[in-house]
Amino acid sequence: MAKKKPKKHDPAELEKLKWETAREQGLEDKLKNGAEMSVREAGKIGGQMVKKLAQAGKRR
Repeated sequence: MAKKKPKKHDPAELEKLKWETAREQGLEDKLKNGAEMSVREAGKIGGQMVKKLAQAGKRR
């Protein structure tokens, strides 16, 4: 049985999700100045994005 290929996400939608997640985490200002953001803070944003994408996939 052939495996389904994962759907590619629209880069514009991912960018929107990133900013939304940063806003929720209170890190929007730091995201604007990416050089000042710690790896931990960037990881928080990325981790929350993955959770949101997984939840959206389960709803489908």
